[in-house]
Amino acid sequence: MAYTDDAVKAKLSALNETQEGIVTVAQWVMFHRRHAERTAQLWLQKLRDSPAPKRLNLIYLANEVAQQSKARRKDDFLIAFSPIIAEAMATAYKGASNDIQQKLRRVVEVWRQRSIFEIPIQEAVEARVDEIDKSRSTGKKPLLGGSLFSSPSGSIPAELQPLVPLQAALSKATMASGASATAANGEYDKMNDPAVPLPTPPVHAARLSQLLKALANAESSVSEVIKSRLALIDGLEKLLETNRAALSKEQSVLSQLSERKAETEAKKRDVEDSIMRGLSVDNPPAPQPSDAGAEGQAVVRPDVEALTPPPVEAITPVGSPKQGPQEKIPESVEEAQVDGFSLPGIGQPTNIVPFDADLPGLTNLSSLLQQGSPNGVNSKKRKVAHEEEDYAQFASGDLDADVAELLNQEGYPQER
Repeated sequence: MAYTDDAVKAKLSALNETQEGIVTVAQWVMFHRRHAERTAQLWLQKLRDSPAPKRLNLIYLANEVAQQSKARRKDDFLIAFSPIIAEAMATAYKGASNDIQQKLRRVVEVWRQRSIFEIPIQEAVEARVDEIDKSRSTGKKPLLGGSLFSSPSGSIPAELQPLVPLQAALSKATMASGASATAANGEYDKMNDPAVPLPTPPVHAARLSQLLKALANAESSVSEVIKSRLALIDGLEKLLETNRAALSKEQSVLSQLSERKAETEAKKRDVEDSIMRGLSVDNPPAPQPSDAGAEGQAVVRPDVEALTPPPVEAITPVGSPKQGPQEKIPESVEEAQVDGFSLPGIGQPTNIVPFDADLPGLTNLSSLLQQGSPNGVNSKKRKVAHEEEDYAQFASGDLDADVAELLNQEGYPQER
């Protein structure tokens, strides 16, 4: 079927909601992609004249064509749909039932996820849909939690509210100017291509008239974009000046607070120092007894016993008596010591040095014993020295025969 306006209208009228019907019409439309701009205009007109269910099918058709063009890297229909897709989505969304609106929202969400359109165009579509929701449900929450691709309008700060319509107008103007400028530049390049032969003068004049019209439309759309952008810049500058003034005020407040904080900290330190001085006056420290005369003296460290014991020679006293040669004791002396004691002057060698002669400590000990113990050594010596006298007392009397014989054997004759 040849491409004509009537053929396009017929295809759009025969469109049904089945996937097969949408894919068939989309393939025919893409086959005639040279007429993409005209097809987009006819599609928008058909969408305006159709009821709500039919508008959903037309949106599905545009979605199929746009995604196939994106996949095949053919931008003809993407360029043709960009200036009108926001208005078309708003027309289909407005007045539709809640079920249809949720399906339209799903389509817009898919466009964002797959980056079908450029970001400004995508934002313009979402802004138009959110604007319809806000105007329709004033003071009420959007159904099913609101928009699937943008935050609710209540989350926008009040300071940024004046910038929202400016940004929406700029996005809309940018979409319109992009397509018209691209089309005008394409026609201009085609008319001035040296490889293309010049047509007849009447045809050439008609084409030049069309080119002038396209250039004028593109110029007007670009001027609208510039106007919208200047308005947005003016709003941003006002917001910037407001924030700069607030920043200056906040910086002065911060400086004042810092000074007061430092002053308060100084006062706190002074009060704490005065409290500590008062405590030191009320409770003077007790004087230490060792501080009077031993300040300049170094503390003597105690001697610590070494872990290793000293050798035996180190603990042997100086001047210890040495064992000298012993003389042979006579037998008479040995016999006299049978009972465990010796008589003075009997069998004692005269050249033996007393035991305490070489030990000065023992001399003092013997003197102490002699002075302090009346029944000690002196009494012992006295008993030993007078043993003969005691024995004589027994000898004067009658003795037992055995005792007398024993005395005779010891060399003590009896006196009769």
